[in-house]
Amino acid sequence: MTGIEWVRNPDGSRGVTLNSKTGCLNHTPEGLCLGGLFPCYAYKLAHVRLKQRYLANRNIAPFDFEDGNLSLMRGDAEAIRHDPFYPRWWPERLDKIRAIQKPTGIFLDDMSDWMGDYWPREWTMAELQMMRENPQHRFYTLTKQAQRLPEFSPFPDNCFVGVTSTNQTMFYHAVYHLQDIEAKVKFISFEPLLQGFNTDLQWEVRFLYWLKRAGINWLIIGACTGTLPEMVSLCDKYPELAIMRYGNKLTAQPRIEDLREIVEAADKAGVKVFLKDNLDTLLRTTDGQIPTGLCDNYGHTLRQEMPEIK
Repeated sequence: MTGIEWVRNPDGSRGVTLNSKTGCLNHTPEGLCLGGLFPCYAYKLAHVRLKQRYLANRNIAPFDFEDGNLSLMRGDAEAIRHDPFYPRWWPERLDKIRAIQKPTGIFLDDMSDWMGDYWPREWTMAELQMMRENPQHRFYTLTKQAQRLPEFSPFPDNCFVGVTSTNQTMFYHAVYHLQDIEAKVKFISFEPLLQGFNTDLQWEVRFLYWLKRAGINWLIIGACTGTLPEMVSLCDKYPELAIMRYGNKLTAQPRIEDLREIVEAADKAGVKVFLKDNLDTLLRTTDGQIPTGLCDNYGHTLRQEMPEIK
C-alpha cells in the first residue's frame, strides 16, 4: 500500500505503486531536478536504498540515439551502467500487475517519468497494452513531458493521464498538449505549487478556458517537502513560499491566497480538487478548522475529491 494519498483503489482505499520503468533524465548532471533546486525523492532512493538492486538490472534505455537530425550521447557508456538512476526497464513487473485480481489503483512509474523522451516507444506501448488487458484496475500516470502524450493517444479508459505543473508556465504547457489527447481522466498535479498565477483581470478567464478546452477532470495540489537547506534554497528562489513544519517533515507552503484562487476557479469549471495532506499546516486556523471551500462538507478535514469516471 502506498503512502501517496491520492492513489486510490476503485473502492476508495489506498492503492499501490509499481515501476516497470525506473530512472529519469529530467535532471542536471548533479542530480538537481529540472525546475527544482534539489534531487527528487526517486533520485535519492536510487542512490541509497535501491542502488544495488537498480545496478543489477542491465536492461537500460539506449544511450546513443537519434533525435531528429541530432545524434545524442547521454554520457559515457561505462558511467551510465554505474548510474543507478539511469532509465531502466523492468518488464517482469508488468506480469505482477496481471496477477492482481482485486480491482486496484496503481501509480505506474512513480520512480521515473513514464513519458520521458529517452524511453523506447515499445516499452511505453507494452505498458499501455497491459492497461488495456486489465480494465479492472485504474492506472495513475504523471509526466513533465506533456508534448509526448499525443503520440500515444487515445489512452485506455482506465488510464488517468496527469501532468506535473509547479507554476503558471508549466500549466499552460500542460494543457496545450492535453487538449490533443483522448483520455477519460486528465489531471494537473500542482505538486508542489511553487508559484501562483498572474492574477490580472483576465487570468481566471484564461484558466477556466484552458481547463475546459483541455478537458481537465481533476487538480491535485500540494506543498514541497524536504530538508531545511532544501526548503531555504527553494524559498530564496520563490519568496512567496513559507517554511512550515508538517509532522516530522519540513515543507515550503504556497500562499493561501494562491491556493484559494485556483480552487475557486476549479469549482467554476466543475473540476474536482484534491488537496494533499501536507497542506494541513497551512490551512488550519487558530480554531483548528480549515477555511470554507478548502475543507470537506464537515468543515474539519482537507478537501480530497476524486474525479468522476464517465
